Amino acid sequence: MATEYDLTPEEQAIADRFHELYYDKRLGPGHHRIWEQTKWMGYPVLKTPADLWNYQEILNEVKPDLVIETGTYASGTTLFLAHIMDIIGKGAIVSIDVQELSLRARHPRISYLTGSSADPTVAEVAARHREKGAVCMVILDADHSKEHVSKELQLFSPLVTVGSYLIVEDSNVNGHPVYPSFGPGPFEAIEEFLAKDQSFEPDKSREKFLVSWNPRGYLRKIR
Repeated sequence: MATEYDLTPEEQAIADRFHELYYDKRLGPGHHRIWEQTKWMGYPVLKTPADLWNYQEILNEVKPDLVIETGTYASGTTLFLAHIMDIIGKGAIVSIDVQELSLRARHPRISYLTGSSADPTVAEVAARHREKGAVCMVILDADHSKEHVSKELQLFSPLVTVGSYLIVEDSNVNGHPVYPSFGPGPFEAIEEFLAKDQSFEPDKSREKFLVSWNPRGYLRKIR
């Protein structure tokens, strides 16, 4: 369905080419890819600034009481969320990862949980942080295989409150438009999920900056 945020084919080709350049280009002494050099207060983020800005806008609009994040890695995004919550004046984060790293950021709004985000037991522990009536948002940024993301969607989508967001990261891989050899990943899991669950819809307005690591991945709960 066409929206006011759609580009012409020519414009989309330009945006895709910039997306590919941003994703693959290696710059600097270590020849790391551009997005691999993105940090928040010294902690690696591995996202585009445009998507972080989207997160800031969403947090301000939704004002969640709880954000559940899968795929902590080095905690840059986790700390970014906590600092935005400081400004808003509310919210807590439960961040899940299979690894426990000692050098992650410490902040009173952040709780870390070690385990697989595709494990129902881990998801249940995370869900205990959600108090009755709390507004909950979920960010999926762990293993990007279609199988893993599909399990996460099944486990965590029920926790999202109406009007809030379920954000699926890195749906740009497997040729959407980058890393075409990746194989079925987040994008394919999203399409399969949306075909079965009518309570969410992609929010195209979150792709207004033209380049997003999460195409069709900003899922807003509508019912």
